[in-house]
Amino acid sequence: MDYARYRTLAISRRGPDDSVLDIQMRAANGKLPTADHEGHRELAEIWRDVGADDSVRCAVLRGEGQGFSGGGDLALVEDMAADFEVRSRVWKEARDLVYNVVNCDKPIVSAIHGPAVGAGLVAGLLADIPVAAKTARIVDGHTRLGVAAGDHAAIVWPLLCGLAKAKYHLLLCEPVSGEEAERIGLVALAVDDDQLLPRAYAIADRLAQGSQSAIRWTKYSLNNWLRQAGPAFDTSLALEFMGFAGPDVREGVASLRERRAPRFAGP
Repeated sequence: MDYARYRTLAISRRGPDDSVLDIQMRAANGKLPTADHEGHRELAEIWRDVGADDSVRCAVLRGEGQGFSGGGDLALVEDMAADFEVRSRVWKEARDLVYNVVNCDKPIVSAIHGPAVGAGLVAGLLADIPVAAKTARIVDGHTRLGVAAGDHAAIVWPLLCGLAKAKYHLLLCEPVSGEEAERIGLVALAVDDDQLLPRAYAIADRLAQGSQSAIRWTKYSLNNWLRQAGPAFDTSLALEFMGFAGPDVREGVASLRERRAPRFAGP
């Protein structure tokens, strides 16, 4: 498998017999990984390669720099708002990202630290075992941007933390600390910051050493809960991308660039 072709992901091997694939989202700005045109596509595609690589038994997803992920690059968002062809392409990538993680037969562990937003958060929370640093800051920022909470929100948040908590955090873009995320069931574990990677790697090593058929078939069965939520996810994603053609997203982007609260004027 040619992992060297990935530009925005640093990929290496570790664990028993090099069977754990370590996937690090690169921070091009030296601070947070953000998904530009290429990064968004690569984050959707990597899970097909993980599934097709017979030498891989488990994957670990983590972020470089000060946090797990910083969301979509604002230039990408502006291109989506201005260009139907770009919007259509990114919609397909966003759909594939969710379903590729769900359908990847290898177990995935995520190690979430610092801010966690956007496309990286999609894969982070859909991972089979999400592990968060207690100080992590998880935010679904869609409504702050002026679009519906699509991505992974409708497919997994209500299942993990219940509908009431999901509505509170998704409608208000209310941040969730790693410690609180564990309490409400949004992540599997919250650990001290210095224990995040050691704990995530230890879990990945155990998965790599276990019965692969048993682990993969258990994942497949459990993920039928997510597949049943597919229609809700498809609707949310369609509504999100409808929003990218509307006026509110332009105000959302402008407010982020100008570091101020948005002033949405629509009904």
